Amino acid sequence: MKDRYGRVIDYLRVSVTDRCNFRCVYCMPPDGIPSVSHDDILRYEELLRLIRIFAELGIKHIRLTGGEPTVRRGLVKLVREIHDMPGIETISMTTNGFLLPTLLDDLKDAGLSSVNISLDTLKEERFDEITRTQGNLPQVLDAIRLAEESGLNTKVNCVAMRGVNDDELADIASLAKDRDIGVRFIEYMPIGKHDYEQAIYKDELLDLLRSSLGELTEDPSPRGNGPAVYYKPEGFQGSVGVISAMSHAFCDTCNRVRMTPEGFLKLCLQYDVGVNLRSPVRQDLTDDQIKQLILASLDRKPEHHTFLDYAEKQDIDTRDMSLIGG
Repeated sequence: MKDRYGRVIDYLRVSVTDRCNFRCVYCMPPDGIPSVSHDDILRYEELLRLIRIFAELGIKHIRLTGGEPTVRRGLVKLVREIHDMPGIETISMTTNGFLLPTLLDDLKDAGLSSVNISLDTLKEERFDEITRTQGNLPQVLDAIRLAEESGLNTKVNCVAMRGVNDDELADIASLAKDRDIGVRFIEYMPIGKHDYEQAIYKDELLDLLRSSLGELTEDPSPRGNGPAVYYKPEGFQGSVGVISAMSHAFCDTCNRVRMTPEGFLKLCLQYDVGVNLRSPVRQDLTDDQIKQLILASLDRKPEHHTFLDYAEKQDIDTRDMSLIGG
């Protein structure tokens, strides 16, 4: 499956729910968001049908996101049924980790390939402030340990934020010192807003890490199908990665599309451009008809994002990150 710029699209991010048990400051407003109606969320049988159609079109890699995917019941069964689909090579999941320990063994047995666990600080009070929860850092740290010990490909996602966690980035990176995980620093993206002040871009971020960790040798070992560039500090068992979607955009090699909990196929994280697939599924269109809708929509996939230049304002998605699956 290719778009009009010749990019091969083989990666689908599937948001299985808009609900979350955290209220992270960069993801949703303090009071949360109005929940999407239960009837508007894709049922699992609808979701599985669409994923099968995508697999027949060439999608090989599935990432399950939210909200927080572990809060939706039946997640293990969903992973198992995706795993059994012809053409699907990997199933990964992005999670805040809080509920992961109770599901980890079953998810791995069902076919989960890898897990990304969000962690933006090692300080308990700061963790509570960022997530707007109380006392949950130990359980998230335990989830990272258990995931790595289980043999899952385990990555930690940290959003680097000036004035928030920039004083402990090296400490967070050191989670990879004695365990075979990838700690990835993600450039803050102004999804649904225009606040650039908190962003720490790749070059500055690497300088901050070098000042504490020493030389960073680029690590060519792949840790997934995403855009992170990995480095290996001396003496580290794992790797430290940077996802530089803002300062070093990788749009020319973008291989992904996203599907929201309501079944909207979103072609670019920034833009509100895509096609509603829930209605065709519920109107009993054939698989071939749905395939044609998907293929036709790819012609609208933007060539690149314009987060650093809001001169282009048409079709900008102003929703918070929690509503679009990240």
